Amino acid sequence: MTTAKLTIDHSAIVENWRTLNTLSESETGAVVKANAYGLDAASIAHSLARVGVFSFFVAIASEGSVIRDSIGPKPEIYVFAGHMRGETEKLTKHRLIPILNSSEQLRLHLSLIPDHPFAIQLDTGMNRLGMEPEEWLSVREKALSRNPVLMMSHLACSDTPSDSTNAMQLKAFKEMTDGLDIPKSFAATGGILMGSEYHFDVTRPGIGLYGGSPFSQAKPVVRLDVSVIQTRELKVGEAVGYGNAWVASRPTRIATIAAGYADGIVRTIGSKGFVFYDNIACPIVGRVSMDLTTIDITELDHMPQTLNLIGPHQTIDDLAKAAGTIGYEILTSLGERYDRNKIAP
Repeated sequence: MTTAKLTIDHSAIVENWRTLNTLSESETGAVVKANAYGLDAASIAHSLARVGVFSFFVAIASEGSVIRDSIGPKPEIYVFAGHMRGETEKLTKHRLIPILNSSEQLRLHLSLIPDHPFAIQLDTGMNRLGMEPEEWLSVREKALSRNPVLMMSHLACSDTPSDSTNAMQLKAFKEMTDGLDIPKSFAATGGILMGSEYHFDVTRPGIGLYGGSPFSQAKPVVRLDVSVIQTRELKVGEAVGYGNAWVASRPTRIATIAAGYADGIVRTIGSKGFVFYDNIACPIVGRVSMDLTTIDITELDHMPQTLNLIGPHQTIDDLAKAAGTIGYEILTSLGERYDRNKIAP
């Protein structure tokens, strides 16, 4: 069997949520955007809803409709992109709450579905989404008269707690929401870990649920085992793969595994990363190609049927470091060709 096996541990996701929940007296929601960071949003949201998660966050309305079908009518689903033109019917049909990012979105929302719930995002310094102070001041009275259900902002540097930007954004958020008797949300995973001052009423953990940094206490969530298609013996001076990018300096045994950059093995990891057999690290050699990756298995005393890319000896963040990226990209890049298996909570 050549199909690689991706195991997703829902019990670990639930445990990670529970641990993050204990760090705050606030309501703890869950970010399930980008198909729950590539791990199947519908099934993960269902598992989280069963243990009491009531507020879910997605990037766009179409993601929200998938979640609604999975978790039923009661939990709240917030859409970070807000109210986009052409998505009004989706918002109402699936009872999604747009997080309005601009005065233009506010006008659109109130003109089309004025009685439909909405939230407001404020830009406190990230300069990505949300109303800046002057824009918010210009529509504040109008927005508040329609009773937004949540006020939120997003930290730019929460993975670096010592960064002064965090305190600056916190101060701005407090100033922009001072005196408002409306639930507030400011902290994702990194913000939760920085302490109660950042928590407000609703926290929004994302990467921490799925086993990634900066949540060092996180239980690992994914395991990826890839089948070996073929092995071969190389003599000194023989090369492997496209461009002859790696040349054997000793007699070498090479295993070709059934996954490549189309499956989320980031191309930049070639000749830098490792896969594992038990606790033995086997170097990735040569260029990662679309469907195949070549591995130096000279140190093994037999021909393995599978090799482990993510698991007990290598986390998503370890793999990301070797590839020069972040754990988020590793997770969201995992391809659709894997045989996906779920460990139930």
